[in-house]
Amino acid sequence: MSEPFELIAANAGRLDKVLADVAPEGTGLSRSRLRALIEGGAVEGPHGIETDIRRRVAPGERFAVTLPPATDPEPQPEDIPLTVAYEDAHLIVVDKQAGMVVHPAPGAESGTLVNALLHHCGDSLSGIGGERRPGIVHRIDKDTSGLLVVAKSDAAHQALAARFAAHDIDRRYRAICHGVPDPGDPRLRGVPGLVMEPGGVIRIETNLDRHPADRKKMAVRPTGRHAVTRARVLERFDLARPLAALIECKLETGRTHQIRVHMTHAGHALVGDPVYGGHRSVPEAARFLREFPRQALHAATLGFAHPITGDALEFESELPADMADLLSDLRSLR
Repeated sequence: MSEPFELIAANAGRLDKVLADVAPEGTGLSRSRLRALIEGGAVEGPHGIETDIRRRVAPGERFAVTLPPATDPEPQPEDIPLTVAYEDAHLIVVDKQAGMVVHPAPGAESGTLVNALLHHCGDSLSGIGGERRPGIVHRIDKDTSGLLVVAKSDAAHQALAARFAAHDIDRRYRAICHGVPDPGDPRLRGVPGLVMEPGGVIRIETNLDRHPADRKKMAVRPTGRHAVTRARVLERFDLARPLAALIECKLETGRTHQIRVHMTHAGHALVGDPVYGGHRSVPEAARFLREFPRQALHAATLGFAHPITGDALEFESELPADMADLLSDLRSLR
């Protein structure tokens, strides 16, 4: 519960109307909201808890209003098409399309993966924490496409969560970045946290925390949580100078926006990234790089031991059409 705040009646009249008249702007205390609070026992007056919205009030009477804690909206099942890579009684692996939010949140209470799973799984959800709901153990950003695993039972949820915490999951992403992150580039060797490993792999190890000026962004900072990404170039595209590259990023940890922040830290932001990409100067022949509508990032490989049977599972997802088309456009420049 929040700390009570005081309303003082300015005029005579019935309780709900009098309090609505003196409620400060921005509190959300409409007359209907105050009726619900009064009837719920959240308003105390000179004679104790008030429950009668029609009680006549005299000017100068004081009332303490206690707002209950905010609660998240209860997700509802929605018939939204899903691409299912695997499903059994314990878990489901979904190939998420770009543009879909994983979990309901303010501003995205419907149309999410959770809403879709509640409809798709129905009674096959045996309960997470005593509720019939999907167990989300990891997430990918709204505009990132690809594979993620969701638990359908409490036992699977706990086991998968433990594996993610122990970094015992194989997660590999395909991405298209600006420039070519060449391990031989001397500029990379001066970037804090970057180490060159055999096989052309660039290991990026930093701490990630909320950006000090923009709480919706993450940033490389001394504080925060340990994060490790390994990146290697699969295909490079040059047009007089290094233009772009198809890369594979393997996650050792799974922090918010990890690949996007780490590649920007290395000087090779992802194509289309509206948050970390910044303004990139590209040749006119490659203007399609500026026009790509989302971060070019796809969760392509997901491998783990089944949380109940122990069987080794591995799933691959083809690049979505928009990223495949982007690669075709880049190849056409050669």
